[in-house]
Amino acid sequence: MRFINIVANSSRQPARDDSTIRRRRHVDYAQMIVALEHEGDAVQKIQEWHDVDRAVFENEILPANRPAVLRGLLRDWPAVKAARESQADLVNYIKRCDTGGAVNAMIGPPEIKGRFFYSDDFQGFNFGSRQVPISAAMDTLLSLAEDPQPPAIALQAMYVPDIMPSFLEENKLPLLGSDIGPRIWIGNRSMIATHFDNNHNIACVVGGSRRFTVFPPDQVANLYIGPLLRTPGGSPISIVDLRNPDHARFPKFRQALESAEEAVLEPGDAIFIPILWWHGVESLDSLNILVNYWWNEASAAHHKPILGLVHSMALMSGLPAEQRESWRAFFDHFVFQADGDPGAHLPPDLRDVYGTLSPADRDQIMAFIAERMKR
Repeated sequence: MRFINIVANSSRQPARDDSTIRRRRHVDYAQMIVALEHEGDAVQKIQEWHDVDRAVFENEILPANRPAVLRGLLRDWPAVKAARESQADLVNYIKRCDTGGAVNAMIGPPEIKGRFFYSDDFQGFNFGSRQVPISAAMDTLLSLAEDPQPPAIALQAMYVPDIMPSFLEENKLPLLGSDIGPRIWIGNRSMIATHFDNNHNIACVVGGSRRFTVFPPDQVANLYIGPLLRTPGGSPISIVDLRNPDHARFPKFRQALESAEEAVLEPGDAIFIPILWWHGVESLDSLNILVNYWWNEASAAHHKPILGLVHSMALMSGLPAEQRESWRAFFDHFVFQADGDPGAHLPPDLRDVYGTLSPADRDQIMAFIAERMKR
């Protein structure tokens, strides 16, 4: 067990019966309350749907732009059926799909209790990483299943078409086109900090249970966001421990909880999370597998507005307050188009930042910015 030795070194540094459900139904999230496991805070339940097909998803769920739990969506996946049999059956299924490549594994000592996070001084992280074979990682996770204090192990965002193409052939998502390739996430008990994605997300629970806690984008001021440039997983995160929030240190987090929604997903369930909705994910079992699909209907040129945010912060955060307030009007008008199309009074074929831009136009604008930044 070569991978077990690597883990040891790094540590130092019920199936649901849906047969009676005949029609899709959804539950009013505002009417149902569920308790989080910290200090008695109550969080609303995420709206639930059953028997969702592509038409329902595209015409009802997607336009609402709210998280939605899709109960039993994947009940017929062979991988889910294996998970419902036993952890060993699930491990064998994944190993059968494995093409033998090495992947990156995040490994943390037992003391972090599955919370992949920063070091105490925020200069680094509380975990390391290793390249490991998927099958060896699966054997290791199975061998640690009964360990009360195992090291934290997470294999994240592995692109399924590259590493397990047969899994993709046997387990298809009925709601999206085949051009959207999924990623697979494998690990033991963990707490992934509250973060956002710049894409729509359908996350599908294959094995184990996961608790999703979601917050609307406008709760950003109440979530206490950490560094923007260096993050544990690539996206900025809330530094509040969702399992045990320090309300004395983070008093505004109670306001975030008032807008939060939560759900626990079992094998065969999925969740839709819209773009920029904050979400924290807790893996609750000793072996957890999730497959997710990211997509964005915007053109590729629009996929990284976070860079515009970082650039604006670097250029403008040091300005006097009255100047920042004046610039707010400019951003509202030109960027967020609060008053409508800011270029409606100009010729439609004018080549500028206004209107729809081609890739060549964007390249020219980026070159213009880069040149002006040198002065």
